[in-house]
Amino acid sequence: MNGKLPNGDDIAAFRTRNLSKVYGEGAATVHALRGVSLEIPKGEIVVLLGPSGSGKSTLLNILGGLDHASSGEAYFQHQSLTEMTNAELTQYRRAHVGFVFQFYNLMPSLTAVENVELVREIADQPMRPEEALALVGLDKRLHHFPSQMSGGEQQRVAIARAIAKQPTVLFCDEPTGALDSTTGRAVLKVLQNVNETLGATILIVTHAAATAKMADRVIHFADGDIREVIVNTAKLSPEEIEW
Repeated sequence: MNGKLPNGDDIAAFRTRNLSKVYGEGAATVHALRGVSLEIPKGEIVVLLGPSGSGKSTLLNILGGLDHASSGEAYFQHQSLTEMTNAELTQYRRAHVGFVFQFYNLMPSLTAVENVELVREIADQPMRPEEALALVGLDKRLHHFPSQMSGGEQQRVAIARAIAKQPTVLFCDEPTGALDSTTGRAVLKVLQNVNETLGATILIVTHAAATAKMADRVIHFADGDIREVIVNTAKLSPEEIEW
């Protein structure tokens, strides 16, 4: 995995230069990203904010090693994601990345602790499932099945599963999209605790503007490009957010 960023250092978790993604051809061509350049420092909570189709999930997929850019450059620390082979991207995801999605993708026939245990098979230095579930406040729900849990609890199991591999980066795609305001705040509080406890960089894709108030940095997307980057000097706690 070569391709070090010229004159760079190890402060940024991600950098991109003129990153583009095009789907389809001819009349069916869709420009999902249009030359995006950005820098995301290590250890921050970053919200990618914008309407559906603005390009934020496409960027998340490229930075998460799930998709390839059509052109431009993307770096994780000093490693070039755009030069990695599929096998190298798989290793990058296994070693560094955790994913949390809007829908929890839990195995219904497995308990909470068994769902989290699954990640131990693909992680180099996983934490104990019980420890991961304790970090998200579910130490008393270890042996409950998803059907016995609320939506918020299921999402917290999904977060525990993602953090059990001790990722460098946690990617969250609409993590509160299926939740009510009270439960959504609770999930955001868990993500904040993960950021503070593990030091993981957290990227949250959302169209919910209220979520941006808890972030260190907010990147506004529209029409496949960045419209504005805001650094929050006075963040709100998740409990203070008005949904």
